[in-house]
Amino acid sequence: MIRTPSNHNIGSAQSRDHVGVFLMTDSLAVGGTERQFVTLAQALDRSRFEISLGCLQRQGSFTEGVEEIAEFNLGGGFFTRSAHNARRRLVHHLRARGTAVVQSFDFYSSLALIPAARWARVPVIIGSHRHLGDLLTPLQFAAQNAAFWLCDRVVCNSQAAANRLIDQSLPESKLVVIPNGLPREAFAASAKVATSTCGKLRVGFIARMNNPVKNHAGFLRAAARLVTRFPEVEFVLVGDGFLRSSLERLAQRLSLAGKVRFLGERTNVKAELDSMDLSVSFSSSESLSNVVLESMAAGVPVVATRVGGTPELLCDGETGLLVAPGDEKGLAAAMELLLTQPSMRAGFARRSLEVASANFRIELIARKYERLFLDLIARKMRTPDLQAVCPEWPETYRLLCAQSEPKTIELAPCEELTATSMENA
Repeated sequence: MIRTPSNHNIGSAQSRDHVGVFLMTDSLAVGGTERQFVTLAQALDRSRFEISLGCLQRQGSFTEGVEEIAEFNLGGGFFTRSAHNARRRLVHHLRARGTAVVQSFDFYSSLALIPAARWARVPVIIGSHRHLGDLLTPLQFAAQNAAFWLCDRVVCNSQAAANRLIDQSLPESKLVVIPNGLPREAFAASAKVATSTCGKLRVGFIARMNNPVKNHAGFLRAAARLVTRFPEVEFVLVGDGFLRSSLERLAQRLSLAGKVRFLGERTNVKAELDSMDLSVSFSSSESLSNVVLESMAAGVPVVATRVGGTPELLCDGETGLLVAPGDEKGLAAAMELLLTQPSMRAGFARRSLEVASANFRIELIARKYERLFLDLIARKMRTPDLQAVCPEWPETYRLLCAQSEPKTIELAPCEELTATSMENA
């Protein structure tokens, strides 16, 4: 780990050969951002980077996926004594560990970590924009943008998310697009070609039931259009939340009893996808849908809404079907088409699995983050202020990159924005 003057030991092999990286999220509840946080933390190269993790609340199912994570609980607000003390502890934590790179992963962790990292004089500060921003209030979006101005880079997981920040006048030079990644176990050996057991077809909808934007209700109403023609089809909802009871009542009113199953929260998404013949996402807002990506990797054909970064994952008519957000009739028609066309389902599944395997394996995504970290360190290394603070960095960076080409940066296969940002930095 690279040490600051108050805490560095130039003679230490660890201080010379490892870059200290601190990643922070809001919590470890079941969700797409939280899953990506844990997956990336596990995939980063420990021979080059010393990874430490932090959160605002140490709670949620994904706590089992991390060995150690520091909690900096704000106590329910940003302007309380508890929040002030938490920020001071965070600053001390970053300084004591000689942290070289920090990255926040979501809204509240960005507001907490980015100013604290500035205070702690962390050399490289990276934010994350993993949504479209349309679910934030204007005040929240303005606060997030203010924090992003303090960053060296902001990682967006889709071009759609990056475009949203550009529209709000954040400089292109600050933005990098790196998509989500999936671990090896998320990928099927081959695309799904046979129907499920007992001759039934299963249509799955995977999403937390805590936000109407996921539009479980629209999915149920679309399902109600199909049950008469497809009595053998079973509709499965995976997820839990405060909306579940109202959705169960809606299913009853739509006469879907016996046709719809509510499975509750599941952490092993791949196991659920393995039992499905069709996966549906009917959300009205997505940056880069983990469910769509996980379905593609599992070899399950997808019907999804044409929102945010979803068209960056699915090519309509080639690797899946896209419908307009809120178009329940269109969703029902797309599901009907795929339920009656097993060869189309198989073709979509095969091609989407190929796309996911070629572009979204976590090993590939982790290498993109690592190159970003090292490139930003190299840029900072050339500044007089950083050389005064950390004179051992030039040698450290040389050791880290001895067998690589640090000047050749390819941060994402699909983003022209990244190349532009690197050229203009």
